[in-house]
Amino acid sequence: MTEFQVTNQNSGNTFLVRTDETVLDSLLRQGTAVPYSCRNGTCAACKATLVSGRVIYDDYDPSALTDDEIANGAILLCRAHPREDLEICAEEIDLLSNLVIQKLPCRVIELNRLAHDVMEVKLALPRDTTFQFIAGQYIDIMMRDDKRRGFSIANAPGSDLLTLHVRHVPRGRFTSHIFQAMKIRDILRLEGPLGTFFLRKDSDKPIIMIAGGTGFAPLHAILEDLFRGAEYNRPIHLFWGVRDLRDLYHRDLVESWVEEHQGVFQFTAVLSEPEATNDWRGETGWVHESVLRHYPDLSNFEVYASGPPPMIEVIRDTFPEHGLLPAQLYYDSFEFSSDTLYPAES
Repeated sequence: MTEFQVTNQNSGNTFLVRTDETVLDSLLRQGTAVPYSCRNGTCAACKATLVSGRVIYDDYDPSALTDDEIANGAILLCRAHPREDLEICAEEIDLLSNLVIQKLPCRVIELNRLAHDVMEVKLALPRDTTFQFIAGQYIDIMMRDDKRRGFSIANAPGSDLLTLHVRHVPRGRFTSHIFQAMKIRDILRLEGPLGTFFLRKDSDKPIIMIAGGTGFAPLHAILEDLFRGAEYNRPIHLFWGVRDLRDLYHRDLVESWVEEHQGVFQFTAVLSEPEATNDWRGETGWVHESVLRHYPDLSNFEVYASGPPPMIEVIRDTFPEHGLLPAQLYYDSFEFSSDTLYPAES
């Protein structure tokens, strides 16, 4: 099979990439991590610079890589296949270089309904298995039809279990299975750890965290990891946007963190469609708008955002207008492709 050499000018490292794999998949296979999230051409987290060479692309969302960006040398590593030797400029993340991406069986040991449409799924890994990850990363559940479903790990490292927060997607094939048919002791197969969404601890900037729905899951893992360690004093303000009060499935836990870490940790819940009967007197509207009401100048902050693509896209588009540099924004974009859905009922 034909292979092409890819050189990263930022690091001087070179890699061989097969024509049947993307540049990103090849880097991960060879133990090199660059920024990425969705791996399906939606979130734009893996966007880098193509210095020289030619690529072809799998399908991707045009908003993740525009024609103008391509003309100016941008490349989407998760969808690009080389057709000659390449030179690129991409950030390499040394912290992830020692983490081994594995394919493993796992057993469902708990199913807990956290909300009307959110299930907590706890998975046990095989005995004597070492599975190392960084809080904020995710796993892929591998399906029999060779499809995959990505879920953030909602617990901090150090446990023998992996916890997922799964929202039921209407007509969703796998999420419907979880809510309607999955049983304790069922066997699944996973690949991980994946993703580059984790807290950068080499900064002292105050942190704004933004969760949309079950985008709270990786932030839960990050916060749990921080708060169980030594005394923590880097300011964090968590904004969690959901439709209604019932969707704040871990509200009591988050508010207990506020009490335990007064002066360091703040929490603002934002409801987009609050029920009138709840007499909600907190913030309403879109969560990113709430952030900007609190912090119109973002130049001295780092932002960690996790949620659906529209939320991430509007944050990417609008926050730079308020002083946020691209290097100070880290995000994890949740996306459901069309193959996750059953046909609509007539």
